[in-house]
Amino acid sequence: MTQQLIAIGASAGGVQALSHILPPLAADFPRSIVVVVHVPPRQDNALVKLFSEKCRMQVKEAEDKEPLQPGTIYFAPPDYHVLVEGDGALALSTEEPVNHSRPAIDVLFETAADAFGPAVTGIVLTGANHDGANGARAIEDAGGVVLIQDPATAEMAAMPEAAVEACRDAAIMTLDEIAASLAAGVAE
Repeated sequence: MTQQLIAIGASAGGVQALSHILPPLAADFPRSIVVVVHVPPRQDNALVKLFSEKCRMQVKEAEDKEPLQPGTIYFAPPDYHVLVEGDGALALSTEEPVNHSRPAIDVLFETAADAFGPAVTGIVLTGANHDGANGARAIEDAGGVVLIQDPATAEMAAMPEAAVEACRDAAIMTLDEIAASLAAGVAE
């Protein structure tokens, strides 16, 4: 698969972190971005509206069986896991919560690693649990790149700390460094 994917996971403090790294990306950014943010199950996906107004890239809620398109940011809908299938399409699932979360970052990261192998970049941002750590390790094991927000700069350090412990070769970066890496094409 030649298309490249960026998968991002965030929890507590994630909106602020995402507001730092997504808006600078150009409208013609050559990759798809799939984002999981832990949100309450019955909450409308206000993230799509918020980031549509902030970002130059197209922003939308992920839909079942939707093919990934470059230049698009897909947000997981509340109360659905988002998975990446082998054909490069997204799938939605109401399977049991993982790490007490649905959507779960590990589900996105592990399926992205299976589907894209070395062509996936996983980014773990601020959060108060350990979701994303196992998935980040799966991305590394598949030959992909993992970027982790420096826990010292995260609003909630638990999630990036767990990812740091789980990964061998992840780059630990500030939000400015993550934004610069994305803009420079870290996943190339």
